[in-house]
Amino acid sequence: MEIVLALVGLAIGVGLGVAVYILYERSQEKNRIALAEQEAARITKEAQSLAQKTVVEAKDEALRLQRDAEENAKKRRIELERESDRLQKRREDLDSRFEKIELRDQNLSKRQSKIDKRQNELQTMYEEQKAVLERVAEMTRDDARSELLNMVEADARQDMARRIREVEEEIKIEADNRARDIIALAIQRIASEHVNEIAVSVVPLPSDEMKGRIIGRNGRNIRSFEQATGVDVVVDDTPEAVTISSFDPVRREVAKRSLEKLVLDGRIHPARIEKLVADARKDVERTIREEGERAAYEAGVPGLHNEVIKLLGRLKFRTSYGQNQLAHAIETAHIAGMIAAELGADVSIAKAGGLLHDIGKAIDHEIEGTHAQIGADFAKRYGVPERIVNSIASHHHEIEQEYVESLIVEAADAISGARPGARRESLDTYIKRVKALEDIAKEFPGVEQSYALQAGREVRIMVKPEEIDDLAAMRLARDISKRIEESMQYPGQIKVTIIRETRAVDYAK
Repeated sequence: MEIVLALVGLAIGVGLGVAVYILYERSQEKNRIALAEQEAARITKEAQSLAQKTVVEAKDEALRLQRDAEENAKKRRIELERESDRLQKRREDLDSRFEKIELRDQNLSKRQSKIDKRQNELQTMYEEQKAVLERVAEMTRDDARSELLNMVEADARQDMARRIREVEEEIKIEADNRARDIIALAIQRIASEHVNEIAVSVVPLPSDEMKGRIIGRNGRNIRSFEQATGVDVVVDDTPEAVTISSFDPVRREVAKRSLEKLVLDGRIHPARIEKLVADARKDVERTIREEGERAAYEAGVPGLHNEVIKLLGRLKFRTSYGQNQLAHAIETAHIAGMIAAELGADVSIAKAGGLLHDIGKAIDHEIEGTHAQIGADFAKRYGVPERIVNSIASHHHEIEQEYVESLIVEAADAISGARPGARRESLDTYIKRVKALEDIAKEFPGVEQSYALQAGREVRIMVKPEEIDDLAAMRLARDISKRIEESMQYPGQIKVTIIRETRAVDYAK
């Protein structure tokens, strides 16, 4: 029983505790709600106060902007009124000027009418005077114009020809003086000997008995010799001498040296011939190289390729019109260097071009083509500079001369080949060249006769005066000179003289 009462008391206590806690929590909730309502009222009041302040500030700013806009509009209105006044004043000025211009146009129109009337009167008078002149002169206007133009053209052509002659004479005098000084200086500094024509090589013999030994039994020795050397051995009636003939000068030199050693040794048989020919070929190759090096050193052209040196040395045994080509090359290099120094050109390029300009002649019998093109291709293959290659290729005008050194090399080549005693010419070649000169001149229209004079150094041409006037004669001289340069090869230069004369013949009866 006591336990039950205790449990009932405990339950009653717990219930009272719970009731008291619930009442306490409700009281606290009411307090929190009251505080929240107070805070909300405060925030609302502050917001209303801030909104009222912002509205007032916005109204003040709007009023200020309105006042500024009204002031700006007022100022703009004043400026527009002033601009309108100025425009009105300018419009009035323009109207006044336009009225004056209209008045001036009216005056000009009146004057133009008077001028037109006067011009018509003058045109009428001109036509009347022209008709009178045509009737008096018995010529129409076109006939008179044609006659006048013919007279003016004839006078102008005569004046032009006279002036051209004067200018050409002045240029020739100045150029001749300058060229004469340069060439004379170059020639004075070159001492070269005269040369003789070399076509074959002659080997002297101690006696005519040696000819039989050279021929050998049944011609065995001479056949072996010709086969080993590639030359022709001519054994004729010439006393104590045999002749060696070959188109290749190097082969001819090898054969000459071999035969001289055979004659000196006396032992002539095929085995001995082959050995001495081989030895002579080595000697000639060594000589070729030495001569090439000597030529390069003497001309002052260093740095050449070994193959170029060898080919240059082969010119030692090559002649043209009797002139030794290696000596000619060295001489041309010296002359070209002197001329280049006088003219301010590149002396080293001019010297190298002069030394190598005829290098193609050393192999022109082996390769097809002109010696200038062959030499240029060979030099280019072994690293010779382009300016030197152009000097080689263009010294006979086969291609365009692109550098001043090319012109200098051509001039030096002509000087070396045309100096007294430098070259000889056979009678047949001379006759052909003279005839070719006369034939070239006769090809041109208006030419009556042509004569080659001074050993082919000058050609005089007689022209028909009714077909060729003075100006045409000068043009004809240049055309013939150009044709000669293009179609002929000759040493030095050829003078072309045009002769035009009119003869009037009458008889007294």
